[in-house]
Amino acid sequence: MNFIGVLSCLSLALTAAAAQAPKPCVAPPLMSGGFSLVSLFIRFIPVFPINFCSFFLSYDAFGQRMRVRNYALVGNETSSMDQLMLFNQEVYYEIDWSKLSCKKKALDTTFHPMQVPSDAKLMAQFFMGSSSSWGMGALVNNWYGELPQNGFYLHIFTEIGCIPLTMTVHTPASGWVTLSTFNWVLGNTNPMDYSPPFFCAKSKLEETETPETFFAVLQSLAKKTKEEK
Repeated sequence: MNFIGVLSCLSLALTAAAAQAPKPCVAPPLMSGGFSLVSLFIRFIPVFPINFCSFFLSYDAFGQRMRVRNYALVGNETSSMDQLMLFNQEVYYEIDWSKLSCKKKALDTTFHPMQVPSDAKLMAQFFMGSSSSWGMGALVNNWYGELPQNGFYLHIFTEIGCIPLTMTVHTPASGWVTLSTFNWVLGNTNPMDYSPPFFCAKSKLEETETPETFFAVLQSLAKKTKEEK
């Protein structure tokens, strides 16, 4: 084989390898699942049945809406709080079901979709679990990149289906925040998930210096849950 032939083969091999390299992806537009949240100052580790704390997320990329619910059981006391985020309306509702109270606050209009940013860089591809046999593990991609104002993110998504597993973000203002998900189900079973309850009808928009971001809203819910406990 002459030199030109070798170069041609090498070029084809590199092209094939590049075509097979993982590319940034977008998660399914409608999903529901659970997650835990860990930040620099707040950590939740569910322990059942004495101390139980879990978060449930409903996600609608079409309508740019999310709802995060928290149910906590400590001893004989229970609490039920949730955050309804309506990005297209630039507001979110902080709902306390135990007190039937509702606060309406400004929300950053930047929608936080469950996706790998288009400019993300691939750190590694690996199996969570085992690759020794079918069903023992999941092939995942580890992505990283920069955020505005000296921020940084590190996300892990499945190779098949683009399902988010962990999303870690660091900013000077909020510190480290890691969201770890589980039990995803495709679709939203309850269309009323994105409607505020009746007692929110009279809530007035609270004045704030800057609208809250997606991760700031989650941190606020975690902090309030910890205070309840």
